[in-house]
Amino acid sequence: MEIKQTALAGTLESSDIQIMLSKGTDGIKVTLDSAVEKQFGDQIRDLITKTLQALDITAANVKAVDKGALDCVIKARTIAAAQRALGTTDQPAWEVF
Repeated sequence: MEIKQTALAGTLESSDIQIMLSKGTDGIKVTLDSAVEKQFGDQIRDLITKTLQALDITAANVKAVDKGALDCVIKARTIAAAQRALGTTDQPAWEVF
């Protein structure tokens, strides 16, 4: 699926993550800003990428600002941002994978 518009989900509060999706041209590129990047950066990037791929998004630029979010929060924010970017908020993807 192709991203129609830039979209944002999440906050900069503790234990949350802010995900911004925009159109990409060459695969999924994730830029991550996180205090725990050394320990969990690869895992966070991988979860974002797999969630987008499960939604059939193959090209996107992702900017993620992590404030200690758990995996379930990262996945939920990624799904919300993707649905906003695709214009499919009226068709929630509750069971992505």
